[in-house]
Amino acid sequence: MLSQDDFLSVVRAAPLVALDLVVVEPGGRILLGRRRNRPAQGSWFVPGGRIRKDEHLDDAFRRMAEAELGLDLPRAAARLIGVFEHFYPDNFAGAPGIGTHYVVLAHAVQVPGMALGAPQDQHSEFRWMTPAQILADDTVHENTRAYFR
Repeated sequence: MLSQDDFLSVVRAAPLVALDLVVVEPGGRILLGRRRNRPAQGSWFVPGGRIRKDEHLDDAFRRMAEAELGLDLPRAAARLIGVFEHFYPDNFAGAPGIGTHYVVLAHAVQVPGMALGAPQDQHSEFRWMTPAQILADDTVHENTRAYFR
């Protein structure tokens, strides 16, 4: 595990690779969480996170689904939407002058229905939105809205 200073050096020098989970319930609504942390703090965003060094994609997907949703979801149950680039003017530490660049593998996964659990470290609250609502709502981060264009 990297120290905060070492991780900030990585953020300064290289893109991060991440997975986003576009969680879809039977009615077609999408699960969004209001981000607690930088970047994109305060915005509505789909769950997801960065892939760790030496972590297989399947393991990363399962870890994120468990940590952010409390669900045991294999990546094989998801469909790759595409590869996206996310650029942010800030970083996790709020250090001035350092932006964050992610290369994101966005996956859609259908769930048979789930209760919105208690918010976790990454989100202060959750809500379900239709794709049309996502596209029309300026509090949904642009990088999440891009998944529905």
